[in-house]
Amino acid sequence: MQVVYPQCAGLDVHKKIVVACARILTPDGTLTTQVRTFTTMTRGLLDLVDWLLSLEITHVAMESTGEFWKPVFNLLEGNVTVLVVNAQHIKQVPGRKTDVKDAAWIAELLAHGLLRPSFVPPAPQRALRDLTRQRTHLVQERATVVNRMQKVLEWANLKLSAVVTDVTGASARAMLEALVAGRTDVTALADLAKGRLRTKRAELEHALQGTLLPHHAFMIAQHLAHLDFLEEQIATFGMCQEPLDRNLGEMWWVTELHRQHLRVSLADGAPGVKGPLRG
Repeated sequence: MQVVYPQCAGLDVHKKIVVACARILTPDGTLTTQVRTFTTMTRGLLDLVDWLLSLEITHVAMESTGEFWKPVFNLLEGNVTVLVVNAQHIKQVPGRKTDVKDAAWIAELLAHGLLRPSFVPPAPQRALRDLTRQRTHLVQERATVVNRMQKVLEWANLKLSAVVTDVTGASARAMLEALVAGRTDVTALADLAKGRLRTKRAELEHALQGTLLPHHAFMIAQHLAHLDFLEEQIATFGMCQEPLDRNLGEMWWVTELHRQHLRVSLADGAPGVKGPLRG
């Protein structure tokens, strides 16, 4: 079988160690293999890079299992061509003998060009993905906190959500803060409404006539404080994303459709990009 990459290596990446098999085919047809084990600590991975470069390895392949491949990829990137391959694809390639170790088998498949690499986004997009993913988690957490607060309002028989569309809006927030502070005059509470909501003051008076117990007030206060924290975090992550988001326009392979996907759901692997590597 034709050899596509005469100087390549396969990596079997685990939580604590990386088993590397270097496969070198010389011009005269001599095949040599070397196997070494490195720790996944940064020093160990730097030793791995130095070892591969000393052998003049040009291509390296490894499975995209869990999160363990990422620090290895980060240090190899720019030094050699790195192929990150779906583990299922490697298993489906026929011809493997049971006594062949994972790293050696990966190196064998790589040498003959039998591996189909997953798409690994460039570093700027990976950074944007990480920020987008965390911001998405924060937005989801905010929605969860709002739901929890609405449950407390129901327990206290405060039907605010039956009148206002958003219990975290300016008017509702002012009313909730007043309730937490101990104000019970429903007319005064309803008078905190702003804008068009002021036309519903009579409804608000009925909605705000509940049975707010001390522990209800305490829980609402904590939920409001939690929402403030989350909103600050969401805004901060949004500001961090902006320069990276602008950089997407400079990438030739990112279409407007891709960009929209990246902004909203990049954390799920940029579905607008063919063949993404999730994670």
